[in-house]
Amino acid sequence: FSDYVRPAIRLAALSEAPVTFVFTHDSIGVGEDGPTHQPIEHLMALRAMPGVHVVRPSDANEALQLIGEVISTHSKGPTALILSRQDLPVLRGSDAINSSNGATRGGYVLRDDPSAVFTLVATGSEVGAAVGAADELSAEGIQVRVVALPCWECFEAQPKDYRLSVIRRDIPSLSIEAGATLGWAKYADESLGIDTFGISAPGDFVFEYFNLTPSAVASAVRHRLEHS
Repeated sequence: FSDYVRPAIRLAALSEAPVTFVFTHDSIGVGEDGPTHQPIEHLMALRAMPGVHVVRPSDANEALQLIGEVISTHSKGPTALILSRQDLPVLRGSDAINSSNGATRGGYVLRDDPSAVFTLVATGSEVGAAVGAADELSAEGIQVRVVALPCWECFEAQPKDYRLSVIRRDIPSLSIEAGATLGWAKYADESLGIDTFGISAPGDFVFEYFNLTPSAVASAVRHRLEHS
């Protein structure tokens, strides 16, 4: 429902007012509400607005770090905090990464391996799907990096060397976000997302329908490696 307050967000951006807008129900996770209540284009629409920091954390650790640092110190322009309605697990290793301010840099490597042959880039609840896919592939001997990208605007403000170390271009990559894929080409070779309106069904079924489950992501990685 960010569309309802879009004029206020735009005015805050024009005025450089440090306002925090909090939005929940960030994806298809509460699927029974149907497509009228499922954001598709909204994340990209917010990111497209100049002067707005869009923050979509993947778990409680990221949320605490981003709320404590990015939102409290961002004094020039509004921040849109995008939260899930469904419960999300705390990801293994996210506490250690966030203690070194990985989240506040807008993007960081959550999972790495020196023999990695692929990179998964995700935000919000889809970071969990990326980690699940990486676990499944690792059991088959395929090592995959997982990059969390909770705030594009913060990430773009980082030094180029840091950004290139996170978003490697020497191995294939795939973005995962339960929303429009427009804009992801700057960070990944290909994208998994939703470029149609949603459907009315239980959240787990909707994620499966749109191929955004860990198993579906793992299958997409296998397909791309086989045809690369």
